Amino acid sequence: MVTVVLGELSSQPLLYFAILGAAFVLLASERIRNDVVAALIILALVGSGILEPRAAFAGFASEPAIVVCAVFVLGAGLHATGVSETLGGWIGRLAGGGYTRAVGVITSAVALLSAFTHHVTTTAVMLPVTLELARRLDLPPSKLLMPLSFAASLGTTITIIGAPAFLVASGTLQQLGRPGLGLFSIAPIGLALSAVGVLYMVTLGRLLLPVRRPAGTGTDRFRLDDYFTEVTILPDSPFLGRRIGELEEDPQYRFRVVGAVRHGRRLGGRLADHRVREGDVLLVRTSPEEIVAFRQDKGVELHPVQQYRPDTGADERTEDVSERLVQVVVAPRSDLIGRTLGAVDFRRQYGAVVVGLWRRQGWLGEELAHTRLREGDVLVLYGPDEALQRVAADPRFLMMVPFHGQPRARRRAPTAALVMIGTVVAASVGVPLEVAGLAGATAMVLTRCLTVGQAYQAIDARIYVFIAGAIPLGTAMKETGAADWLAQNMAGLVSGWSQFAILLALYAVVALITEFMSDAATTALLAPLAAAMAQGLGHAPEPYVVTVAMAAVTAFLTPMAHHGNLIIYNPGGYRFWDFARAGTPLTVLVALVVATIAPLLWS
Repeated sequence: MVTVVLGELSSQPLLYFAILGAAFVLLASERIRNDVVAALIILALVGSGILEPRAAFAGFASEPAIVVCAVFVLGAGLHATGVSETLGGWIGRLAGGGYTRAVGVITSAVALLSAFTHHVTTTAVMLPVTLELARRLDLPPSKLLMPLSFAASLGTTITIIGAPAFLVASGTLQQLGRPGLGLFSIAPIGLALSAVGVLYMVTLGRLLLPVRRPAGTGTDRFRLDDYFTEVTILPDSPFLGRRIGELEEDPQYRFRVVGAVRHGRRLGGRLADHRVREGDVLLVRTSPEEIVAFRQDKGVELHPVQQYRPDTGADERTEDVSERLVQVVVAPRSDLIGRTLGAVDFRRQYGAVVVGLWRRQGWLGEELAHTRLREGDVLVLYGPDEALQRVAADPRFLMMVPFHGQPRARRRAPTAALVMIGTVVAASVGVPLEVAGLAGATAMVLTRCLTVGQAYQAIDARIYVFIAGAIPLGTAMKETGAADWLAQNMAGLVSGWSQFAILLALYAVVALITEFMSDAATTALLAPLAAAMAQGLGHAPEPYVVTVAMAAVTAFLTPMAHHGNLIIYNPGGYRFWDFARAGTPLTVLVALVVATIAPLLWS
């Protein structure tokens, strides 16, 4: 019997384990924000002398941190151009109207995508799609996003290019004189794991997933939909000659026409049958994104802006149109209540124009100038900064908040899709992932799939700081000798065990270590030790090395185990322990599958 002796540890590993334990307690308690905990980790590692400042801060320039920022931008580009909506429509039709089918379709599709792409990229691409599906099915996002992230991790086990860990494992085997791993040599394990993951999520897993909806920020309450606005048809409009009903059915557009004015008179008869002409003014109900798109796209313009362009000083279409749009709420007992917008004349009083209106209840179908204001109406204003400041200072309005609409360049959807495909292909053929990701993110901006402002807004700074602070933990584990100590004690403990039991134990240790280290770093550190253990026991090294890589990429116990978990953490409204509750049974199932199949493939 082998006894694990703590006294063999020097002060450095003991100090490291103390910092690691404190970080785990802080993260689990959730009393301090994750990004603040990450900053404390860096300070503790430097202050204790475990790492030099250069090594402790290296996480900010590390591959995972750069890749996560890049995939946020790539995902935003797909969303801004409507690619995500199109993909979501396909998946939504396949998913049907029930939870079980939705989870089954999402997890299966994501697992297959992750076999050939980086799982973080897949998770980022599918995040807006899954959120939209959750909205349509009236499901809490927490019920769909964790299965999404877990499936992305499981899918990386189908091919050796799914995760860097398998490339590291193949290199370890080649150093031993073995042939290495073929592209699909691990596919039997990966396909089995993906199938088990899908079955788990639609059965036991669904009972363990939390029911939460993420809390919005203060201004998110004003992210309204179904605004009323007016659109002028210009000479070069793509709407010309098309029936109104045809435009409403076109998936490229997202609006409903409730009226039309031609030469100053409302069109009668069946509205959907009228063909659009130059100069027509369409009265539409639409989303914030479409209002911004009307300002941005060629051939159409918001009618109030077109009508009063010289007076607003807004004769140029700015790169980020949403920055010049704000919304205000009509205050109770305001003297504006009951007056029409035409009578108020915002252009003369403030130098701004009303381009849209949202009302909680009641039908809006009259022209904006003829619409009588009510208490609580939300007005969308467009104009120069000084005009908007005059409105903000007027007590007749409750408050002024940003307009939550982003430019939607749907015409650039093919470009955005090509940029994403090019990024994935580049990463698959050997271009460093951080280089491919950064190039793809830059291409999204240069091709105007999204603006620079949108790109920066898409990056979640909290996740970036959290990843940058968690990475030095892995460096410190190796530098202090704590990882070697864990591996050596593990080898002593399993002496005399069956191969199945040894692989289970190996999987368990690696699964715990990879919660705090990258999958590639964990594999690079422990794969040689696992291979040496296998040779010492007279076993083929492949099952041991592959088990290490499998455990490194299929960790579900904490949100920091995989970067995909971090991406869905806030949108899903999750808490730290949610991952352990739903991920522990899946981890056990995966360990059993790997320990069973791996020895059969390499005897």
